[in-house]
Amino acid sequence: MRDVLYLELIEQAEALLKPHRIEVLRQLAQPRSCTEVASRLDQTPQRVYYHVKKLVEVGLVEQVAERKVRAITEGVYQAVARRYWLSPRLVGRVGDEAVLGYLVDLMEQAQEDIAALDRTAPELPSVGVSGSIRVPPDRRDEFFADLRTTLQELFTRHGGAEGDAFTLLVACYPKETTDE
Repeated sequence: MRDVLYLELIEQAEALLKPHRIEVLRQLAQPRSCTEVASRLDQTPQRVYYHVKKLVEVGLVEQVAERKVRAITEGVYQAVARRYWLSPRLVGRVGDEAVLGYLVDLMEQAQEDIAALDRTAPELPSVGVSGSIRVPPDRRDEFFADLRTTLQELFTRHGGAEGDAFTLLVACYPKETTDE
């Protein structure tokens, strides 16, 4: 397994940019069958298999073994890397519709995750930040590069396997304005 896979193909980015697939990919850090992943994620094996198949097609997951389970041959899969980085050239090429669809998927996943939290717990450490910024068109690429670098540094610094798990969601999208 590689430490980092640098994604250069649009098909890879589109396959990866789905919250459910990201969860499946996390589970496949260790070799597992679709049935095992489904059990861990409380999903059906068929749903997990669909996502695994898409990830295999674009080279983000590979089948590493097969085993017989009650006369059925079951594949064992593993992610090809621990982390995935999108090429800056690729980010600009993924269609607006795909990116906006991904943002909608992220928001849905956040709602599901927050709804599932135990609100009776004595402490739910969390933070929410929202704001608006203005970026001149000629500095947009610089802004996105700075944002990407800052987030990658944060993920690298705090991305270990120890400690409490948190989800960090960052969305940046155009704001409709009514300048007068």
